[in-house]
This record gives sequence, C-alpha cells and structure tokens, in this order.
Amino acid sequence: MTRSTAHATALYDIPGPATRKRHLAYGVASVLVIAALIAWALHLLFATDQFTGQKWTPFTYKGIQELLLRGLGNTLKAFAYAAVLSLALGAVLAVGRLSVHRPVRWLSTLLVEFFRAMPVLVMIFFIFVALKVQPLPALVAGLTLYNGSVLAEVFRTGINSVERGQREAAYALGMRKTQVTTHVLAPQAVRAMLPTIISQLVVALKDTSLGYLITYEEFLHAGKLIASNLDYDLPFIPVVMVISPIYIGMCMLLSWFATWVARRQRRNPKTEATGVSTARQGPVLPGGRDLRNTT
Repeated sequence: MTRSTAHATALYDIPGPATRKRHLAYGVASVLVIAALIAWALHLLFATDQFTGQKWTPFTYKGIQELLLRGLGNTLKAFAYAAVLSLALGAVLAVGRLSVHRPVRWLSTLLVEFFRAMPVLVMIFFIFVALKVQPLPALVAGLTLYNGSVLAEVFRTGINSVERGQREAAYALGMRKTQVTTHVLAPQAVRAMLPTIISQLVVALKDTSLGYLITYEEFLHAGKLIASNLDYDLPFIPVVMVISPIYIGMCMLLSWFATWVARRQRRNPKTEATGVSTARQGPVLPGGRDLRNTT
C-alpha cells in the first residue's frame, strides 16, 4: 500500500505530483498578486503624501491621545454591555423557542425573527430618536436586540445538534427537562457553538462603530473629530491607518480568547474521553455449561 493510498479519505483524494505543482503555482501567483496590490496601495499613499510628518504630528499631542483613549474605552464599554446582555437575551429566547408550551414558543419565535430581520441601525435610531434614550443605552439596546436574537438561534441549533440518545438517557435517569438542558445538553453543545458565538460577538464589537451616528463618543467618533477639526488637508487616511489596526487587533484578540477557551475545554477532565477497559471472559454460571465448548 502506497503512502497516498494509506492517507486517502472519503472526503477527498490525495493530490498527485502534478496537482501539487499546480497548487504551488496557484499559491505563488496569489502571493504575487497580493504583494502587488499592497505595493500599489503604498505607492498611492506615498504619492499623496499620506506619510508626511505634518499629517502624523497631531497623534503626538496629549489631547488627541486622550481623545482616542477615551473613545476606545467607550467602545469597549459599549461592547461589554452589549456582549453580556446579548448572551443573556439569546439564552432566554432560546429557552423560549425550546419550550413545550406553544404560546411561549410562538412568542419567542416571533421576537427572534422580528429582531433578526430588523436592521440594527434602524433599531438604534428608533430607540435614540423615537424613545429619546441616551446614546450609550440606545446603542447597547440596539446591539443587544439584534445580536441576542441571532445568538438565540445559535443556542437552539447547538442544543438540538446534540445526539438524541443523550437526552433520552438523561430522561431515563429521572432528570427533569431543566436538568437535562443544563447538565447534559448545554455542556456538550458549547464546544460546537463557541466559534459561532465568538463570530457574532466580533460582529457586535464592529457594530459599536455605529454609535458615532447618534453622537456616542466611541473610537470611530473620536477619529472623525480628529479628521474634521484639524486645519490642514483633513487627514482621513492617517486616522484610518491608526484606528483600523486597533479594531482588527481587538477582533483577533477575541478570536484568540475563543481558541484558548476551546483548548481548556478539551483539557478539562470532565470533557475528556474516558478509557474503556478490554472485555474479558466472565465466569460460567453455577450449574451451567460452558457454551464455547459446544458445537
């Protein structure tokens, strides 16, 4: 048996030498195209004088640094509130959708479908303008309603994805539905749901930038103030080059945290697989015959 045959799977065929060369060529071509795009973007930035000291000097001012730090703190505060409340709302709506009581299930389904279909910006503006709520609560409420309804579907799907036999075995032991969900289904579903949960929280983090539309002084709003209040050439590009990596870094940090949590779960003794001892021959019942010697 060759090495390729030994490592073949039912999902795909092991690529041969010609296919590997073709994939290598595709990879090299892709790297060259990406490098060319980066070089072209840098050429445009240098050609338009985006790296001149005049446009970057303001970031050394203490007032501008404090403005950016205050905006970053407000962004993280809005995200923290929205993340916690979205997870709580998603759990409540998921329980409602899994309820055996039909009115509760219908009401939860209606709320989930309505808030999932409603654009988050429309909800934020409605809460801010029509209900006359302050910017921070309006932003948090809009993010909570939207992301909570999405997470409700994530939780419901994750719990329903657990093997049916797990639920039936728990009921056979005399556990109530709440105990089955809390102690049997949810712990097994968390590992499957975690990547999607983190992805949705990343969406919530990025959507906090919508706060600048309702005058909430978050990170993007601080950058807009810097770009619009300086008296030379409106340095939008330098502001974007400062703010964007920080947003990307926060999203990557959140993804890293999810990976760290997943690894800890895999190392948790409660979730590790338990070894099964090898089956051995048991004693012959008294008065019985050893059926292995019979024909």
